[in-house]
This record gives sequence, structure tokens and C-alpha cells, in this order.
Amino acid sequence: MLSFEEQVIPLDGWITQFIDWLVDGYRWFFQIIKWPVELTLSSLDNGLLAIPPLLIILAFCLIAWRVSGLRLTIFSFAALTFIGLLGLWEDTMITLAMVFCSVIFCTIVGVPLGICAGRSDRFDALLRPCLDAMQTTPAFVYLVPIVMLFSVGNVAGVLATIVFALPPIIRLTSLGLRQVHPELVEAALAFGATNWQVLRKVQVPLALPTIMAGLNQTIMMALSMVVIAALIGAGGLGAPVVLGLNSLDIGLATIGGLAIVLMAIVLDRITQSMGTQKKN
Repeated sequence: MLSFEEQVIPLDGWITQFIDWLVDGYRWFFQIIKWPVELTLSSLDNGLLAIPPLLIILAFCLIAWRVSGLRLTIFSFAALTFIGLLGLWEDTMITLAMVFCSVIFCTIVGVPLGICAGRSDRFDALLRPCLDAMQTTPAFVYLVPIVMLFSVGNVAGVLATIVFALPPIIRLTSLGLRQVHPELVEAALAFGATNWQVLRKVQVPLALPTIMAGLNQTIMMALSMVVIAALIGAGGLGAPVVLGLNSLDIGLATIGGLAIVLMAIVLDRITQSMGTQKKN
């Protein structure tokens, strides 16, 4: 008679053996995957830390003014200045480098996959279970295999963030293409446009606001991974939060969390305004 008092299927052992097999036999492959992420992250990190803080604040304010207006410009200036006055500027730049690096690779991978899913029902049906699993798997579950395959540090944190933040941009890119009216596509084909021209000049421009919404969600999810990534040695604004949690220092944890919130609001408003401009 079947009993559920003892483990019948040793799935945990099989998974551990599989990861050990990957680490032992294919570590070189994962180092190849790690190399472009490490190179991009170090370039962004060094670049942001080398630029004077005032120039970065002015750059954010200029972008905010161009895409939204005076209110967002004032808020961006106040938020970034306040973060600097808290003594968290360096951590903020490390966090921004990790977020930008994650978003770059999410865009490089996610937009083409979203386009393929938007143009092929079969590919979309194959991809959807993978995206469901990526979005519903708790973020902490990513950390153990990431650490085993890529060790600890900022690069491992970025790789975990990429996996966590990738689904929204794929889903919304696919949705944007599917929302383009079929008659517009048929009209373009009737005038002799190729499939590539239809994609480049009709579908992608019309789907761009939805794609920008996916980019916005990817940025927000990347920022939400900052604290979790700090648990595997990633620096940035997650470090004071984790340190405050470990030492029960509520003040340190609060200022780290507050800086993350302010940075998230600035990035969210800017990317939302970009998407609104595309609609107009």
C-alpha cells in the first residue's frame, strides 16, 4: 500500500547529482556564459563610479525632463541627492550597474524570443510553460544552482537577476506583436513588403509601447532582486539591508531599503514616460 510517510521519489538527490555532473563536466561552458556578463558589469561598474555624482544626477534630470517634465526632474534630483547624502552613492552605482547589465541581457535575449513567440503559436505554446516556471519559482530557489555553477559575487547576482527578470519582456513583446491589427499586416503584405519589412516597419513600431511596458517591468523585477542577490555576495544597496538584518540594525536596513525604493520610483517613472511618448 502506498505510504506518504517516507520519501518515495528521491528527486532532491537526482537534482543534486545532476548539478554536480554539470559542475564537474561543463564548468568551462558556464564560464563562457559568465564572461560577457562579467565584462559588461565591470565596464558599467567602473564607468558609473568614475563619473562625478553631479554629472550622473544631471543626466538623470535631463532624461526625466525630456520624457516627462519638470515634476519628475525635480523629484529625480531630490531623490538622487538624498541618496548621496545618506552615504549610499557608491552602493547605488553598483546597484545601477547590476540592474543595467541585467536589463541589457534580458533585452538581448527577451525581445527576439518575444518576437518569435508573437509570430508563432507553436513556439509560444512551447515557451509558455518555461516562463510560467520562471515566474512562479521563488527567487531564493535560483540562488543555490547559480552559486554552484557561477560561484558568488556580483556576476552571480546579475545572472540570477537575469533569470528572474526575463519573463515580462518576453511576454509583453509577444503580446504587443499579437495586438497589431491583422489588417495592417495584410495591407503591408499586399503592397509587396517582405515578412522582415512587415516586422521591422509595421509590427515592432506599433508594438513598441507594449515592449516598453515589458522593459519597465523587467527593470522593476531586477531591482527587486537586489536584496536577494546580496545574500550570495552581490554588493550594492542590498548589502546594507542584509547587514542590517543580520545585526538587527533597523536604521541601516531602513536607509538601504529607502534608497532602493527611491531608485525604483525614478527608473519606473522615466521608463513609463518613455512608453507613453511612444503611444503618442
